[in-house]
Amino acid sequence: MSGRAPWREEEGEEEEEIAKLRHKEELSRRIKEQKVVVDELSNLKKNRKVYKQQPNSNIFFLADRTETLSQCKNTLDELKKAHQEMENSEKTKTKK
Repeated sequence: MSGRAPWREEEGEEEEEIAKLRHKEELSRRIKEQKVVVDELSNLKKNRKVYKQQPNSNIFFLADRTETLSQCKNTLDELKKAHQEMENSEKTKTKK
């Protein structure tokens, strides 16, 4: 034993599980949000203007629609990949 009280170790494990669950929920929320963005951009008429917000700012700049759509699809793919990796690691842990 590590000299720590066993209930302390259990509390730490519970906190870790709660943090993982929150991260998973946040990831799911971001995936849903990104799907909406991709869908909206995909359904815009070709002549419509798209503005992209600068990070940590209230400033928007005119952006290329197809480039923005491509970036959003890439972001969605990355989010899905991260979510899938999380799912796979959870399945691996339950098998052990």
